[in-house]
Amino acid sequence: QVQLVESGGGLVQAGGSLRLSCAASGSIFSTYDMAWYRQAPGNQRELVAAVTRSGTTNYADSLKGRFTISRDNAKKMVYLEMNSLKPEDTAVYYCAGRSPLARFQGGNYDYWGQGTQVTVSS
Repeated sequence: QVQLVESGGGLVQAGGSLRLSCAASGSIFSTYDMAWYRQAPGNQRELVAAVTRSGTTNYADSLKGRFTISRDNAKKMVYLEMNSLKPEDTAVYYCAGRSPLARFQGGNYDYWGQGTQVTVSS
């Protein structure tokens, strides 16, 4: 199993930047695919960005060029660099991990953090 703890959220003005961090513990982090999701009030949770265990990244089309996901396997950390933030980026951001078993079974992410609030003011 892996435990995930997000940090780095907060209040920022439109056009500003934030860096979210996700600290993982408890298992072989390097074998997990990792991702950031977000959920705004009244909306479904949506994928923001993902990075596979081999380092391949994937982004929501609407966020390409503004957000960057990265991972540091030695530190068991995942990061989300967010630039040119807009009010519509306001949401709770969640770190997620997919175990090798879940990947083998073709399932979704099976480990989740508690989330960190990002608020972008206009």
